[in-house]
Amino acid sequence: MAGASGSATLEYASSAPEPITYPRLAQHYLLPSGSPDYLRLILTSKVYEIVKETPLILCPSLSTRLGNQIWLKREDLQDVFSFKIRGAYNFMASLTEEERWKGVITCSAGNHAQGVALSGSKLGVPCTIVMPKGTPSIKVRNVSRLGAKVVLHGLDFDEAKAECARLAAAHGLAFVPPYDDPLVVAGQGTIGMEILKQMPDSDNIDGIFAAVGGGGLVAGISEYVKRIGSPKTKVIGVETLDGDAMAKSLEKGERVTLNEVGPFSDGTAVKIVGVEPFRICKQLLDGVVKANTDELCAAIKDVFEETRSITEPAGALALAGLKKYIQDNDLIGAQKKFVAVISGANMNFDRLRFVAERAELGEGREALLSVEIPERPGSFIQLHGVIHPRATTEFIYRYGDSEVAQIFISFKLETTNRAKEVDDVLKTLQSLDFKALDISDDEMAKSHTRYMIGGRKNVPNERIFRFEFPERPGALRKFLEGIQTEWNISLFHYRNHGADLGKVLAGIQVPPEQAKKFDEFLEKLGYPYVEETDNEVYKRYLRSSA
Repeated sequence: MAGASGSATLEYASSAPEPITYPRLAQHYLLPSGSPDYLRLILTSKVYEIVKETPLILCPSLSTRLGNQIWLKREDLQDVFSFKIRGAYNFMASLTEEERWKGVITCSAGNHAQGVALSGSKLGVPCTIVMPKGTPSIKVRNVSRLGAKVVLHGLDFDEAKAECARLAAAHGLAFVPPYDDPLVVAGQGTIGMEILKQMPDSDNIDGIFAAVGGGGLVAGISEYVKRIGSPKTKVIGVETLDGDAMAKSLEKGERVTLNEVGPFSDGTAVKIVGVEPFRICKQLLDGVVKANTDELCAAIKDVFEETRSITEPAGALALAGLKKYIQDNDLIGAQKKFVAVISGANMNFDRLRFVAERAELGEGREALLSVEIPERPGSFIQLHGVIHPRATTEFIYRYGDSEVAQIFISFKLETTNRAKEVDDVLKTLQSLDFKALDISDDEMAKSHTRYMIGGRKNVPNERIFRFEFPERPGALRKFLEGIQTEWNISLFHYRNHGADLGKVLAGIQVPPEQAKKFDEFLEKLGYPYVEETDNEVYKRYLRSSA
């Protein structure tokens, strides 16, 4: 039995170095070095008391397009639509009788909560799940349906986590960690075991890609694959550009705490990786690839086209990283064999609109340009002639000047060489004396400006900021109240990108003598922001030179 007496310590990893001990592991589960024997832990894991092996499938269309064998490990097909059930169950099945009788508690707004709840229902263990008040109702309902008690507390995860710690101490409840425990890591490691067993000619797997949040998934896979698999098989973690705690930690050699984490891939939105996963990844992980939001949306679309299933953003993150790895290393057509772990499918329906909007850009199949043309008859048809016969997907214009017209135009690309094709279009436009910019990677343009064409003003002391924040009760009001007490809002565009992600573009009049005070306000406000006052798109479409 892997479990030992004593309650789990409710403690998320901190950035300070600390000795690692394993009080829950019996002596025969430890190596002579004192670290866990993960091969033994994985082989004796209890997960198969509740889960079945998920399929490993080949993607014909994606493999043909990328010139490599692309396989998907379908963890989205678990009963709770996520791999998290493995680690949660393996941990809870090893609890002492006293701990089971008292019950367990955890803090989660997503897949871990559902894994704990289902494990509790199978094991007869009472479960309490603490969630922030702004958690989407679909997740609250799913956890309640599985028999757990839901406690909604606080406006964000940190407040919910503090309440979780208070309740655990007050009632003597064992805390079920989401990733930072050997039993959880071993539970997730059974995925690596299944991949090697299911893959034909597994010695020739070139790479296995898995999403990284706290690090438990990729650590568990690494422990098994590096002990049993072929030496040529790399295990590579995938993070978002705005949630790269593991990459930064590996680069520095110690765990790094991020100030902010982008909320789009909420299943991996972790500010600091776990102590034990980081220890493992330092030794075994072959690298980390970072993917942006558009690439993530493209991967969601890829999974849908291959399987007719819709993953959540974190669920498709491994595939986004796999594709990025192939592109960055010039491996298109290399005929290698890669596996991506599709880790979850708890998608909020509200987000599908945003995913659909951005998938083509992320795939490199679409380009978004800003073009300045003469304000005269025939200019439009000249512009369209450069794009034709490509399919135009968006064309936005409003009269604003007697001499020049500013156009937003997006179109489908005809080749897989995006950089060359877009460059050829820009050169052709330039030959016609049309000033053109490729703004496909301009976040302000994609999220806001394309919906605001038509209003150009010269506003004194106007500064432009782009904010992104978790959507929760009172978040937008807090923002507006803070701004309007001191400064005038001269431009405002807000979009809700799903149930838990809000984006704001704001123009704020800040006299030079108040610049320092305003900068202090921004820091106190606490929302991630990017100043866009010098953005060329803003200058062309929203600010008058008069």
